Amino acid sequence: MQRAAMDPAEEPPSMLWGLDPVFSAFARLYVRDILVMTESTQVPGIYFYKLHPIYKVDVLGTVVYKRERDDFFCYGVDDGTGVINCLCWKNDLFKEEDPAPSGAQHSDGAQGGFNLVAELKKLRETQRSRCRLEIGELLRVRGPVKTSRQQREIMASTFYKVDDPVMAVQLAWMMDVPQLYRLCYDKPPQLQPDAAGDSPISSVGKATNIIKDFFKQKSVTRFRPYDVQDLLQPLITCQPQTASADQEPVAGPSACQQLRQLLKEALQVLQDEGVVYRKVKSQDEVYNVTARDTDLLIAVKDVIREDSRREKYAEKGCHILHVLSAVRQRHSLNVSKATLQLVLKSLECNSDIVSTSEDHYTAF
Repeated sequence: MQRAAMDPAEEPPSMLWGLDPVFSAFARLYVRDILVMTESTQVPGIYFYKLHPIYKVDVLGTVVYKRERDDFFCYGVDDGTGVINCLCWKNDLFKEEDPAPSGAQHSDGAQGGFNLVAELKKLRETQRSRCRLEIGELLRVRGPVKTSRQQREIMASTFYKVDDPVMAVQLAWMMDVPQLYRLCYDKPPQLQPDAAGDSPISSVGKATNIIKDFFKQKSVTRFRPYDVQDLLQPLITCQPQTASADQEPVAGPSACQQLRQLLKEALQVLQDEGVVYRKVKSQDEVYNVTARDTDLLIAVKDVIREDSRREKYAEKGCHILHVLSAVRQRHSLNVSKATLQLVLKSLECNSDIVSTSEDHYTAF
């Protein structure tokens, strides 16, 4: 299947690729997106997902077919969205022959001493079992993306079998990847400033800072969008549209439209950070400020105090996901994990709760 090449007019200059953090990271993309990424016309082997330059990926999936050759394994990995071929080279462990133990070494082992040859053999067998997978087992593979015989595949630089009997790794992956798409991959990269010398990201950042300062100065507990809309007016610059004599004037977004869009993006950032949340989603957009929502703080504290007395949570404490589920049932379904983390941090600073370990909390 022939993949389409990137339009040279749309492709960002290669000198700017390093400004995109996705370029130097192993991108956790769905297989379906890896298979349809467009290839760069400037540098072969570099691909683009929504203008993000990508050449190495990180995939977790089930082995659906396998082939073994003298020098490599060939696994078909299915992550639920598609199947991609992964070429995994064998290391020296598969080429070395296990040395036969001598009689003296046998006697040492029989006497209860440390048998170095036997332990090395066990280590080799363990490492081999982590690299040799069967159909139905879970594989994680990292490496650059290549196109061979018009088929997209991954040349594995790291691969190993994942033991996941209770699906904890897969569930964590299923929660992390959609968030990476929403916060990073699906957003266009900001590789250069706009004509005004100020990028959209910095404008949204300034807007969120203005709103946060307003919360602190006025001790705001709840607000509606029109309460803070006028605060962002200085960030909107009205630039007249110019056109040459033989061109018709092009109408751009009005100042009011720009203001509404900036406010919408700023409120979304504040929600993603957990600074604000909507207790009830209705036509009347009312936002609660997390740090000043006493009802939410009391609900979280009561959940941890009550459940910490139960035998199940007495030793280690309540996990953050358990607390989140209980708070959603008791207070609001719209409480996000980021919002809860801010509340937990505030309660811990006031010594109302104690973190027993990572993401576990208890109250005395």
